[in-house]
Amino acid sequence: MDPLAELVKIDPKSIGVGQYQHDVDQNKLKQSLDQTVVNCVNSVGVNLNTASSYLLTYVSGLGPQLAQNIVNFRAENSTFKNRKELMKVPRMGAKSFEQCAGFLRIPQGTNPLDNTAVHPESYHIVEKMAKDNRCSVEELIADAGLRKKIDLHRYVTGETGIPTLTDIMEELDKPGRNPRQTIQVFEFDKNVKTLDDLKEGMVLPGIINNITNFGCFIDLGIKENGLVHLSQLADRYITDPTQVVKLHQHVMVKVISVDKERKRIQLSMKGVNS
Repeated sequence: MDPLAELVKIDPKSIGVGQYQHDVDQNKLKQSLDQTVVNCVNSVGVNLNTASSYLLTYVSGLGPQLAQNIVNFRAENSTFKNRKELMKVPRMGAKSFEQCAGFLRIPQGTNPLDNTAVHPESYHIVEKMAKDNRCSVEELIADAGLRKKIDLHRYVTGETGIPTLTDIMEELDKPGRNPRQTIQVFEFDKNVKTLDDLKEGMVLPGIINNITNFGCFIDLGIKENGLVHLSQLADRYITDPTQVVKLHQHVMVKVISVDKERKRIQLSMKGVNS
């Protein structure tokens, strides 16, 4: 499944962007929301060989007609083998190619850089880096150790500075279409299902779901939330909980008291490794 392909089918206003979304200028709101979707599509990238014409219209440099031409060309000539073949698409000019090429991905293409966000105009830089390290471009993409050895200052020219070279290296770190970091796996304690299962001294995993001036509330995987008072948040003196914690943070907490009648749980983060 391609979540991005489904996202672009939804009118951004239907997602619910705020309580006052109907009170603002609707044209400006639509323009702003559409631009956000465009930014998202361009950030993630689009698979050139599977994307619908509708998804392609959100790629910078491609309009509805050019997007449809790409789909038609793909239907007549099978899959794209590399980004250069885009120039064979009817009405694809040099300017449009320059704008859209970096956002279109080709997995298993003839050039491994076609599956990255590196723009074709910068391919020669990566190829020179690979040659200097006596490896192929594919090996350079796959081996983070090789990339760490590269001195970017050696590749600075009048047209290419350190910021551009840094961007290229960052893109080589995450080829393909998923710029998200690996999700952190989290599990509540399987032995704690109700308030009655809690005992003083237990150390449990939890998620911060609310922060107040006097502390923060922790979701322990049961109906009742536990409270870590401001004085129990750290081994040092603090005046504001946000100095040490943030919303949705995964933490380890110790149970210091359980009031079953009032259904209150007092927790501490002192001396507990999060």
